[in-house]
Amino acid sequence: MITGDMLKCAFLSGANNIQNHRTEVDALNVFPVPDGDTGANMSMTIGAAACELQVMPESDVATVSKKTASALLRGARGNSGVILSLIFRGVSKGLKGLETADGVQLAKAFDLGRESAYKAVMKPTEGTILTVIRLAAAAAVEAKETDCAKVMEILCAAAKGALLKTPEMLPVLKEAGVVDAGGQGLLYILEGMRSYLADGVMIEAADKKDGEAATDNAKKAYAYRCALKILCAPNAPADQNALQGNLEALGGEVRVSKTQTGAMEVEMQSDAPGNVLQAALEFGPITNVTVENLKEGQPLESEAPKAEETPEEKTEAPEAPKLERVEPEKEYGFVAVAAGAGVIELFKELGADVVVSGGQTMNPSTDDILQAVEATPARHVFVLPNNKNIIMAAEQAVHLADRGVSVVATKTIPQGITAMLSFEDGVSPEENHLQMMKAAEGVHTAQVTFAARDSEVSGERIKKGQLLGMEDGKITLVEDDLVNAAYRVTRRLVKKYNGSLITILYGADTDEATAQALAERLQARFPSVEINVINGGQPVYYFLAAVE
Repeated sequence: MITGDMLKCAFLSGANNIQNHRTEVDALNVFPVPDGDTGANMSMTIGAAACELQVMPESDVATVSKKTASALLRGARGNSGVILSLIFRGVSKGLKGLETADGVQLAKAFDLGRESAYKAVMKPTEGTILTVIRLAAAAAVEAKETDCAKVMEILCAAAKGALLKTPEMLPVLKEAGVVDAGGQGLLYILEGMRSYLADGVMIEAADKKDGEAATDNAKKAYAYRCALKILCAPNAPADQNALQGNLEALGGEVRVSKTQTGAMEVEMQSDAPGNVLQAALEFGPITNVTVENLKEGQPLESEAPKAEETPEEKTEAPEAPKLERVEPEKEYGFVAVAAGAGVIELFKELGADVVVSGGQTMNPSTDDILQAVEATPARHVFVLPNNKNIIMAAEQAVHLADRGVSVVATKTIPQGITAMLSFEDGVSPEENHLQMMKAAEGVHTAQVTFAARDSEVSGERIKKGQLLGMEDGKITLVEDDLVNAAYRVTRRLVKKYNGSLITILYGADTDEATAQALAERLQARFPSVEINVINGGQPVYYFLAAVE
């Protein structure tokens, strides 16, 4: 039998284990596009629950599992984080009402976790974390073992076997020679739990020494250098060790120091600067932010901030207040997820009440989106995630909010803009939701970014730093010339879908002259097509081009 305290310790051991292996999980990501990596997302998701469990008084199995599931749900980031939270929501249902649990009950709980995760995914894909939990839970249930330690051993063995099969189920994994990242992350969590329940060994979070950190970072050159200062909240001095650990969980070289006033100064190299800033904001308001592109050696931000800029773009951010809940005053409201001063201003001009800072490298949590929804003074709120890896987290907020919520499953910024333009007053939420989705699906997006890692896609070798041209999220070309890359992917979409309108959003690493050169080249190729150029200021993407 296991008690609530044993389950809590097992869970913390699992959380520490994936944190220690997060960079290994990140490295399994197949596609080279910079994003919110699986290891970081799963580690941050489970880390949110670990923080609550660490201060939780001794309790029974049911209460511990419920607290874990609730914290995971609110802290869920990215699709992998949401699926992880759903697995433990099912586990919580299986342990409901129990003071202690035996092996049979624990196995059944994990099987309910499998059921919960599969139900939430519209089109489950085998060869992923879903396969790993399905086969692991099935083996545990079939064993009918009453000893919880043996159940965890069975779960881990079956999960490992399932993980090794994932390349045979997904050709893209086989081509890259890796196993599924989400499945590997889940296995690390299960192995951490097994270590405590079977061996009595609590896995501790690794505390890297300076020499070890230097050795690690000598192996990898990161794309960005972030520097910032965190202002401690009154009567709540920030925890330097906790901050160091959370930032290290993202992968990258980290240096944290305290000033005489109690503020903390951070310097970090990373491929995902948005994640760094989001993690820092959890410890207090940030200021003196600079983000330098090490790949090109040019600072991204050097001017004084504008009021509407997002945290990753500010050089001064004296306040980062938590969003407060407000009472509904109107019928409809809008929450959009976006990054980049120009993009954020555009959404606000279109009527967005709250813009959540986030996007490709910074996946906001369910709680971030929930706070934004409840800070919108409307009885019904439409949420536009504008990124395929944020949709599931947004959908979890629907059931937590104190008002009506509809998630318009927009996968790109241009889709979100068009969806908002198609909204119509006086129409029901259901009709508007359908209308906005239909409008969004009619928008096709060309994207140009850089390869965050060496990779191989469809037989083509990609070197870190090369330009990637994407059509509706799919990598279709590798280039060395920026304008040529943007021109080629945009031209293909115009021809394929007979486009009559092109809207070009140029990013923080691109200037107006380059954007105009692209527009002129496209105009010469398509004289009858209307072309608009907007300074989006978005990170990660040099260009986003909407074709309608």
